Amino acid sequence: MGESRKVVVPTSQSAGDQDFDVVVIGGGPAGYAAGLYGARQGLRIALVEKDKVGGTCLHRGCIPAKELLETAAVYRTVKGAKEYGIGVDDWTVDFPATQSRKRKVIDQQHKGLQGLLRKCKVTTFIGTGSLQPGRVVRVEAQDGTVTELRAPAVLLAAGSVPRTIPGFDVDEQFVMTSDEVLDLEQLPASAAVVGGGAIGCEFASMLADMGVKVTILEALPSILPGVDKDVTAVVVKSFTRRGIDIKTGVLVRGHTPAADGKSTTVEFVPGASATTAEGTSERLEVEAVVVSVGRRPYSDGLIAPGCGVEVDERGFVKVDELMQTSAEGVWAMGDLVATPGLAHVGFAEAMVVMDQLLGRQPVPIDYGKVPWCVYTHPEVAFAGYSEDAARDAGYDVVTKKDPFVGNGRAAIVGDTEGVVKLIAEKLPDGRAGRLLGVHMAGPWVTEQLGQGYLAVNWEATADEVARFIQPHPSLSEVFGETMLALAGRGLHVG
Repeated sequence: MGESRKVVVPTSQSAGDQDFDVVVIGGGPAGYAAGLYGARQGLRIALVEKDKVGGTCLHRGCIPAKELLETAAVYRTVKGAKEYGIGVDDWTVDFPATQSRKRKVIDQQHKGLQGLLRKCKVTTFIGTGSLQPGRVVRVEAQDGTVTELRAPAVLLAAGSVPRTIPGFDVDEQFVMTSDEVLDLEQLPASAAVVGGGAIGCEFASMLADMGVKVTILEALPSILPGVDKDVTAVVVKSFTRRGIDIKTGVLVRGHTPAADGKSTTVEFVPGASATTAEGTSERLEVEAVVVSVGRRPYSDGLIAPGCGVEVDERGFVKVDELMQTSAEGVWAMGDLVATPGLAHVGFAEAMVVMDQLLGRQPVPIDYGKVPWCVYTHPEVAFAGYSEDAARDAGYDVVTKKDPFVGNGRAAIVGDTEGVVKLIAEKLPDGRAGRLLGVHMAGPWVTEQLGQGYLAVNWEATADEVARFIQPHPSLSEVFGETMLALAGRGLHVG
């Protein structure tokens, strides 16, 4: 993309009603974070959103999905209440009530975000935004009214939509994406989840916990690509124990609805790659098919001809390490660019962009070390290299892994399924040096990743981190004990 350009946007440079310092297209995490950050520093911000501020994350992604996963967790707790001496004679899932609570949580968060944007004096335009030549943003409202906004800096943050695959057109009866699953009012008796990545596994975990017979169909050799193999093994074991059927290395061909309209039969080829269809087809009858094969950037119609913004063959806007596009004064961030599609990454990218506009020295994001969290049961969290990825990158490594089964707090909460695995660079004398990765599965590991993330990003050594004291009894002791063992000073673990 060439050398980065130093940019300082003067505040309130124009008194015109439709002229701003910065125009942001997209009100999801990256977009609204940019708006809030810039507005607090005195920039005059216009935020364009076609639906509701908060974007996919708040309305059709992170928040509603985790709310349903929390419902599943409560259901598991109630089913296991007798172990704690608490009598529960019967339990059921009132899914409409669950959905009502989900909407309440979303509405509360949405109202809070709207209030925060108003407090920071971010001007919000509801409509579909598109970039025109000369850094003009055209906003078309639902009633057809068109407004043109101008600014020396335009930020593209239009987000993403679920990907689909041939043979599985979304019909909201049998075939659905994450959008439709999150709006279900009644649970199916059985479901095929096409895709074993983070989102697919979260839906599989949630549905299975609430009594749905689930089959995962994944084209790759393993579910949860990118996660360390020892952590994935814990999830696979848990899923299998809970009745989730995992079929990897399969190619799905399509589905055929039954004549009675109550089920559909999915056709797939086991042992096939994602691009070949060799082998004999198998069939799976289910009441629902959840297509969870990732998301694609929502760049359709976003950029008019003549703007100078490059878009790759997959629809991602091309940017450099500071999120600058090939057009002067235009940046892109969030799901619109080919970086990890995570809300917290979008927040960070927004700050990188705004720091440039404010004349500060931005620090590029090291995408290989960002935190990842998967809210399945058991939860998964990691930062940095897996063991295999570290070896593939040319590192000589030393590893240590230890389970949660011996942890006192895990025993108390009744959730001992899990493991902490540490990957470190091997020193010439064989000892563990700089930490390269922290991968975990187990109870609340998404809340425990912080210290592992900091250790990896600060390039700390095993000896340095092992000196820190963990509270007792706590789940975080497993991380501490594993680190001590990695440094050759283990107490409760070898």
